[in-house]
Amino acid sequence: MHNAAFASLRLNWRYLAFEVEPKNLRAAIEGAKAMRFAGLNLTVPHKLLAMEMLDALDESAKTWGAVNTVRFEAQDGKGQWQPLHHFSGPVSSEVRSQGFNTDADGIARSLREDLGLELAGAKVLLLGTGGAGQVAALRLAAEKVSELFLVDYVTAKAEAVAQEIRKRHPQVKVAVGFPKDSVDLLLNATPLGLKAGDASPLEGTPFSPRQARAVYDMIYNPAETALLKSASAAGCKTANGLGMLLHQGAKAFEIWTGQPAPLDVMRRALELEVYQSTVRSPQS
Repeated sequence: MHNAAFASLRLNWRYLAFEVEPKNLRAAIEGAKAMRFAGLNLTVPHKLLAMEMLDALDESAKTWGAVNTVRFEAQDGKGQWQPLHHFSGPVSSEVRSQGFNTDADGIARSLREDLGLELAGAKVLLLGTGGAGQVAALRLAAEKVSELFLVDYVTAKAEAVAQEIRKRHPQVKVAVGFPKDSVDLLLNATPLGLKAGDASPLEGTPFSPRQARAVYDMIYNPAETALLKSASAAGCKTANGLGMLLHQGAKAFEIWTGQPAPLDVMRRALELEVYQSTVRSPQS
C-alpha cells in the first residue's frame, strides 16, 4: 500500500520489508538511521522493545505505550527537528529517531467504520495484551467503554494493563478474565489464526461467540480466521484487521512524507495484495 501511495504522488520513495530478530532490533534502527531512511514500521514483537531504543517519543507513543512507526529527523537552521524529507540535499548533521504510535487511531477508526460500533458505553472482551493488545485496551478505555475484560495467556500481563487503565481511566470497569454474560464486542489481539490450522482463541474457554454482538479479529490474512468463521455462524457482525492496517499505515505515511495519504489508492493496493481481488473481505 505504501509503494502504491508513493507512486500515486510521484514520490521517488520505496517501502521494503526486512526480517529482524529482537536481539538485533537496536542495531537495525541505528543502521537505518545511518543510511538516512525516512522512517520505519515495526511489528510484532518489536513494538514494546523499541520504546527504550529511540532518541525521542511522540506523545502518541507515550500515551499508548508502544511504537509502530519511526521517523528519522535532523535539525534545521533554527534548531528545530524536521523529517529528513524537509532537507533538499544530503544531511550531514546529527540524525535522531522519533517513535510514534498509529495503531490506536487505526483500531478505533476501523471498529467504527467496519462494524458500525459506538465505543462509548460498550462492553468489550479483549483477547491478548501484548503490543497491539495493550494499545487497543488503552484506546478502548480512552473511548469510554463501560466495561473491559482482559484475557492473556500470561495473566500478569493482563493485570499490568488493567492496573494502568484503573490509574488513567477510573470510570471504566476493568477485570481480568472472561465475562459471564454477553458483550458488545469481542476483539482478538492474539496471533492465533495467523497460521493455517490455528484453532480459535476461544477454543477451550468458557466464552462462546454467541455471547458477542460483534467480533473483530486484528488478523487480516487469512481474511476469515477460525474465530471469525465461528462468529459468523453464530450470527455476529464481524470484521478482520484490514481496516486497522489501512488506517495505521495511512497515518504513518503522513508522518513520514508530510502529505495527505491517498486512502483509496492504499486500500485498493491492500486488497489486491492480501486477497488477490478488488472485492473487499467478507463482512456480515
